[in-house]
Amino acid sequence: MVTGGTGLALAVLLTGGQAAEVPCLQALLAAVRSDRSPTYLIGDRAYSSRAARTWLLMRHIRPVIPFRADQKRSWHCRTLRFNRQLYRRRNVVERCVGWLKHCRNLASRSDKLALNFLAWIKLAMIRQSLRRLCPSDTT
Repeated sequence: MVTGGTGLALAVLLTGGQAAEVPCLQALLAAVRSDRSPTYLIGDRAYSSRAARTWLLMRHIRPVIPFRADQKRSWHCRTLRFNRQLYRRRNVVERCVGWLKHCRNLASRSDKLALNFLAWIKLAMIRQSLRRLCPSDTT
């Protein structure tokens, strides 16, 4: 899931539970419909790979991703600085995921088909967007 700086879900990609996150990064960022490119990408250690960092830097997106323990001596760990202050904003993503889990169908994963589950996620994202646009509405 990709969220904006305000915690609004922008794009989601559904994969298998055993799938790695790094190969899906390009498709996930391509799914974000925006007229401007992001300045930073804040992610967890699952996105910490040389390929992901290089791909982001080629697109002028600064990765704010902590290094894994096995990467401490590599070239990009020494040349790139990890911004702890900016990484604290990652809680925006966690709060968005937490809000989506309050939707009963998403929390219980009652749908067996991935297509139906993805549809419920997108409906919850639309509901979240509408609540931001019309905060006085209680629907």
